[in-house]
Order: sequence, then C-alpha cells, then structure tokens
Amino acid sequence: MTRKHILIVFIIVAIAQIAVPAQMIFGRESVLKSGTAFKFKTEPIDPSDPFKGKYIILNYEMDKVKTKDSGWVRHQEVYVQIANDSTGFVKAISASTDVPNSGYFVKAKVNWQTVRDSSLHFSLPFNEFYMKETKAYDAEVAHRDAQRDSLPKNTYALVYIKDGEAVLDNVFINEIPIATFVEE
Repeated sequence: MTRKHILIVFIIVAIAQIAVPAQMIFGRESVLKSGTAFKFKTEPIDPSDPFKGKYIILNYEMDKVKTKDSGWVRHQEVYVQIANDSTGFVKAISASTDVPNSGYFVKAKVNWQTVRDSSLHFSLPFNEFYMKETKAYDAEVAHRDAQRDSLPKNTYALVYIKDGEAVLDNVFINEIPIATFVEE
C-alpha cells in the first residue's frame, strides 16, 4: 500500500468515527425536539460505576402488561403500546413482537411471563439517569424520601417518545427537576 492509500483509509476511518456518534446524538435530539412527552412513575436506587460515574437507576411502576400470548423468551425485544391514564401518567396497553401500526410504543426487553395472571413483565431501556457526582447521592436520598411521602405520583421520569425510540429527559420530584430539588 502506498502512502496515498493509507491516507485515504485514515480519512475514511476518521470520518466514520465522527459520523457514528454524531448520528446517535442527532437521533436523540430529534426525539427530544419532535417526540411526545410521557410521565413514567419511578422507584429509584443509586449505584456507582467506575466507567459510567454516578447515576440513578430508575425502576418503573409500569413494568408489566396483560397478554394472552405465551411463549415469550427472556431478553426478547418487545414493543409495548402505551397511553396516558386519567392522571396523566403512562400505562401499558399491549405488547407485541411486531411494530405497532398506530399509537405510541416503546421498545422493551422481556423479563418473564406470569401465567397465573396473564401478565408479561418487561424492562424499559431508559433506566439510568446520570447526574453530577456531587449531587447523585443527595438525589437518590431525596427521591427515596419523596417515594415515602403520602402524596401520590410525586416522582416521575419525563421521557420523550418518537417512533418507538425513547429518550429520558429528566426526573422530577413534586414537579421540580431532581437536580434543582437537591439544590434547595
């Protein structure tokens, strides 16, 4: 290979290394700008990872749906159709291995199926909320305390959804973004 060929290969690799992350960023920004916002009720825990930093893992109340289908496989991709309930929070309507033709849906992973009550339990892909390292522990404590509060539905995650793609925008306690809540 000549120097000219090496230079061409180098330029192609460099462009690919910039294009792939840029496409991911622009895709998420598109969901945030033109997607529809849904409120997901949360239940948190606060882990730490040396590579990811401090973040809050969010468990969601909406983690199952009634289904007559059987034969679900653990970690199988599933499309969960959603809608807002009467209180403004998201609820699961149905689950399918096929992309729904209409309505809003999120991609999820099957955890297990309970035959007794015909429910399919699943995991949502937007379960990590990253924060400044100095605020993560205080945020986890504030979120846990808010969960114990007698006010119903006072902690939730705001998630934007567009064509099945979901982006976690923020976590709220009593309608206040969690980072702001921790500062108060």
